[in-house]
Amino acid sequence: MRFQIGEIGDKVTRRAASLDFVDAHDLEEAWAILDERAPETTVLAGGTDVMVQYLRGEISPSTLLHIRNLRELKGVETKERTEVGALTTHWELMTHPHLHAEHRSLAEAAATVGGRQTQNVGTIAGNVVNASPAADLLPALLVAKADVTMESCEGKRVLGVSDFVVGRKQTALRPNELVTRISLERPGPRTGEVYLKVGRRRAMEVAVVGLAARLSFADDGAVSDARIAVCSVAPKPFRASEAEAALIGSRLERPAVDDAGRLLQEAARPIDDVRATATYRRRVLAPLLGEAVRISRGRAGM
Repeated sequence: MRFQIGEIGDKVTRRAASLDFVDAHDLEEAWAILDERAPETTVLAGGTDVMVQYLRGEISPSTLLHIRNLRELKGVETKERTEVGALTTHWELMTHPHLHAEHRSLAEAAATVGGRQTQNVGTIAGNVVNASPAADLLPALLVAKADVTMESCEGKRVLGVSDFVVGRKQTALRPNELVTRISLERPGPRTGEVYLKVGRRRAMEVAVVGLAARLSFADDGAVSDARIAVCSVAPKPFRASEAEAALIGSRLERPAVDDAGRLLQEAARPIDDVRATATYRRRVLAPLLGEAVRISRGRAGM
C-alpha cells in the first residue's frame, strides 16, 4: 500500500503497520473472515469514510477486510423492485440510465457526494452503513422505501433502511454481516421525485440540509402519495409523516404546502455546528420543501 509523503501519510503508515489487510476473493471467504475475526474487523470498500475515521482514531480495527473486488456485490438489476449491489459507486448511481430515469432523487443525491474522485470509489453501502446524520443517499432511499439485505455465514436478513439506521453512526448490522444489496420500490405512473441539498457548495460539502421528495398523483390531479425525507436536521435522516399527510389528497394548493412546511419544521431536531445554526436549518426546510414539491409535480407531468 502506498501513501502520500508528508505528515498525514506518515501518520497513516505508522498506524497501518499494526493492521492486517485481507483481500476477500469471494463472498464465502469474506463471511468466513468476519465470522472468525469480528468484531475486531472493519470492512473496507471505497474507504472514503473508513480511512478518515481510522486516521482520526475514531475506529481501531485489528483487521481491514477489503471487499472491493467482489463481483457478487456489483451491478443494478431491474426487477419488481430495483436491486442495487452494495458496491455500486456514487458515479454509477448518478449515471446509470435506469436509476436516472426511475430513481432520480438517488441519482441526484449521489451527484452531490464529494467530488469525482470520491464518487468513483465511494459506494452506496458505505454511505448507508456509515449512518451519518448528513448522509445524502439516505433521504432518497427513505422515499423509495429501500430495503437493506445483510448476509453472513448464518444466513440472510432484510430490514427497511429506516430500521437499519438506528441512530447517529449506528446501524443494526451485526459484526459478522455484510450488506450485499439494497432494493428500492419502483415509482408508479404520474410520480415525480427530487433531491435538493443546501450547502456552501453543491458538492464536496456536507449537507446543511438535504431533502428528498416523491409525489404520486391520481387521475384528477390530487396527490395520492407523498414521501418526504430529510437529513442534517436530526440524529438520523427520517421520513416526515405529518408533513406527508398534509399533502395527500390536496392538489398542492398553497395552504397545503405551507402546512406541510410548518409540520416539517416542527418535526426537525437540528443542532448548531460549524456549518450552520439550528435556527437556519429549520428556517430553510419550508422553502426547500416548496421547491421540491414544484419540481416533483413537474416531473410527474402534472
